[in-house]
Amino acid sequence: MTPHIEAKKGEIAKTVLMPGDPLRAKYIADNFLENVKQVSSVRNMLMFTGTYKGKEVSICGSGMGVPSIGIYSYELFKFYDVDNIIRVGSSGAYTKELNLYDVVLATEAYSDSNSFAKLVLEEDLHVALPSDELNKRLMDSAKKLNISLNLERVHSTDVFYATRSLEKTIADTGASCVEMESYGLFINAKVTGKNAACLLSISDHLVTHEETTPKQRETTLTDMIKIALESL
Repeated sequence: MTPHIEAKKGEIAKTVLMPGDPLRAKYIADNFLENVKQVSSVRNMLMFTGTYKGKEVSICGSGMGVPSIGIYSYELFKFYDVDNIIRVGSSGAYTKELNLYDVVLATEAYSDSNSFAKLVLEEDLHVALPSDELNKRLMDSAKKLNISLNLERVHSTDVFYATRSLEKTIADTGASCVEMESYGLFINAKVTGKNAACLLSISDHLVTHEETTPKQRETTLTDMIKIALESL
């Protein structure tokens, strides 16, 4: 056990799907997995292990922001022998080419700050990369399911309520959508020699101002979940 996860060794699978919202973790476990067991609830960050089509998988909440996913992903990689973490999260679109509920696969994550990489890797990085192997598996899975997948650079921001204009944000980051966790996840995968990827569903649109409700973000962003699970 760690300070933040109470699961016993062996109760967490080699591959983890990691939504930010612990209630989305519960939704995935309840609706997609068989033989489900809740393995951790410290701080109400719910974690479950079960099987999908006979393959063992764990669903673990990460919380919001790089510091939170930084704790949980590191402990899973380092102390629970997890090999693969696939973030399944929500995202805000920066461009009209992306629509509500579209699925994005992160090809790289741009961070406003390089402090996480400096402290963890001792490197000056604003861009962190996912696993090529995992991304290929996810692309193959999406093709098999006939689900369109948008390959994009994502903005892994530190600030939810920013005052910078959208135009300046796009110019500074080169990203087509925004979320808050993938940069930290990718850095932790690099430092531990493990694999990480990030699938996102567009839940809000910063151009058209469309948005989903909290309940919809918890229960309707299913295409990315199917892609992640089928990649097993």
